Amino acid sequence: MARTSCRYERQRSEQKEELRARLRTLAGERRRFGYRRLRVLLRREGWAVNHKRVYRLYREEGLAVRRRQRKRIGAVERQPLVIPTRPNERWSMDFISDALSEGRKFRSLNIVDDFNRECLAAEVDTSITGARVVRVMERLREERGLPQILVTDNGPEFAGQALDVWAYERGVKLHFIEPGKPVQNAFIESFNGKMRDECLNEHWFLSLGEARETIEAWRRDYNEVRPHTALGNRTPQEFTGAVAALRSPTAPSEPPRREEQKPKTTLELAL
Repeated sequence: MARTSCRYERQRSEQKEELRARLRTLAGERRRFGYRRLRVLLRREGWAVNHKRVYRLYREEGLAVRRRQRKRIGAVERQPLVIPTRPNERWSMDFISDALSEGRKFRSLNIVDDFNRECLAAEVDTSITGARVVRVMERLREERGLPQILVTDNGPEFAGQALDVWAYERGVKLHFIEPGKPVQNAFIESFNGKMRDECLNEHWFLSLGEARETIEAWRRDYNEVRPHTALGNRTPQEFTGAVAALRSPTAPSEPPRREEQKPKTTLELAL
């Protein structure tokens, strides 16, 4: 037997327990995050851990996310959506509904940039008309400009005269999906699913003001903190900055990190 093997003493550091405690804390704060997304958050904090170790601790602590039943979808051939190549090229817009603790219904008008998955607005109220939609779009125009294409369904708020006249005056093309085919507006449908799973289903709103504050805080977290697998585990803001840096002629050339060498990411498609 080698002398080094004979004299080896197992070293138990406190780092494992600290990592376990931090993992429990993050899983408690973000109950709908799986171990892969929790690992991204841990690495942002400086923990040098791989997915296998996080998964082992994740299973030992019993932190597995409960799967929610989803409706069965017909087995039809799906066509991939064309991904925009720059910001403000195409936005998606749709409503999502929920209720307060007293049973009063409210809606949220969600607007997403299809390029970087950024949620531009989440307007919450009990009733949102076509004129209100126009006011939200005008506010976004002052903040960051307007898209070339705006994808919506055939709801009365979107197909009415108010939005149609505004789009004509501003030079925005309205693209209406086919009735009964929400998959044609998949970007906003995906966002609505995450919003319901991670925000609406996790909170009990006592008032409309509380709902607005909670949803706005979640929207900011979605844009600035939450890692997106479609963006290479970046946030929408980080993804936009990375694309701008790579497209810049004076950008320094850096070798890509090994764990980010994944084929057919959104960033590669954008370039």
